[in-house]
Amino acid sequence: MARTITRLLVLWAAAALALSAQTLNTLVVFNGFNGEDVFSSLIQTSDSTFYGTTVYGGINGYGTFFSLSPSGVHTVLYSFCAQTNCNDGAYPEWLTQGSDGDFYGETFGGGANGAGTVFKITSSGVLTTLHAFCSQPSCTDGNQPQSALVQAKDGNFYGTTIAGGKNGVGTIFRITPNGALTTLYNFCSKANCADGSQPYIGLLLAKDGSFYGTTAFGGNSQACSLGCGVVFRFTPPNRLTTVHSFCAQPNCVDGSTPQALLVHASDGSLYGTTDGGGTVDAGTVYRIGPRGKFNTVHSFCTGTCADGIVPYAGLIQASDGNLYGTANAGGPNGFGTVYRITPAGKFATLFGFDGGTDGAFPAASVVQGRDGNLYGGTEEGGNDSCFAPSGCGTVFRLSFGGDAPAEVTWDDTGALSDYASLRRANSARTRPLKVPDLH
Repeated sequence: MARTITRLLVLWAAAALALSAQTLNTLVVFNGFNGEDVFSSLIQTSDSTFYGTTVYGGINGYGTFFSLSPSGVHTVLYSFCAQTNCNDGAYPEWLTQGSDGDFYGETFGGGANGAGTVFKITSSGVLTTLHAFCSQPSCTDGNQPQSALVQAKDGNFYGTTIAGGKNGVGTIFRITPNGALTTLYNFCSKANCADGSQPYIGLLLAKDGSFYGTTAFGGNSQACSLGCGVVFRFTPPNRLTTVHSFCAQPNCVDGSTPQALLVHASDGSLYGTTDGGGTVDAGTVYRIGPRGKFNTVHSFCTGTCADGIVPYAGLIQASDGNLYGTANAGGPNGFGTVYRITPAGKFATLFGFDGGTDGAFPAASVVQGRDGNLYGGTEEGGNDSCFAPSGCGTVFRLSFGGDAPAEVTWDDTGALSDYASLRRANSARTRPLKVPDLH
């Protein structure tokens, strides 16, 4: 995202609302060599060490796998594209810790066919490629994975690709810990892609034993040229049910273009976010029951946009029962926010990024650490001389101290009336390549 666009947003917005007294500490400032662009969530292991990936940076410029010790020591454990022709993959994103203690993840590019990989990596940085996508004719095994894997009770991992498959618009797959991959579902298998297309994020294994997920496109709505996306339920081996088609309500007030992981909250509902739609097409937080009962919980930018816009990241439910997330842009300074929302919809902006040393444009979900604080990363900001003038991103800790976040009340005045181009520039994206093609 161009920084100039976001600065325009700041000029358009009304005076920023005061934030509650939160403390943000920048733990890592990326400089390219040690990584660049945190797009996915961190993982904290039982010894309190965090592990994560950067999409870019490292020795070869194609991403890193790193650790962050409890004392704050950041260590690059693996730099991708270390093998000839990037056979080990390029542009890593989400990690999942398997039952064996190792980490499993995907790369968006690289691999033997240049279409991405599934990999396993140990906590010391020993990597094994489990599958290279497009290994089958016409990429029927999938292409360009950009999701979090989830390990089910059968010991296998389940995930999605955003392209490939029989219809070219994504798949659901199962892969064993040893790398045997099976394509379980091909999106756009129903007329007019009513079942959805291009699942930009992975699956949630819910308490009912089914998987739930979203697609950025497809569905029944004609309001978007490619469809506005769906929430789906998937039951192995191959049964998929569309639970909700977005933009089903007038003016898409129910949201459009979902790209975030769902969370199954303690009230039994699923919560998620959309990049677009809502009252002023700036995105939403929504609640949906496993059988499809739908409610919009919050529409972004319905007041001064101090709550943020374009919430790429999914939500987490913290130990206090509330939901926490990030918005990629907007906020008091225009560079994104961390927010809290109760299941009833009471919203609080906890922190607004300033584009400087604290980072800019958070796209990853936050996680709650063992100390109760929130941890996350940003795509840009930090050291502005890296990928000048944008910065290469940060890892941060947000501490609450003794002050509970105050509720922010939104009115219907001051809403942006014309920023459709900004929303389009930020939604439904694949990874924006900052480096040359691999081959």
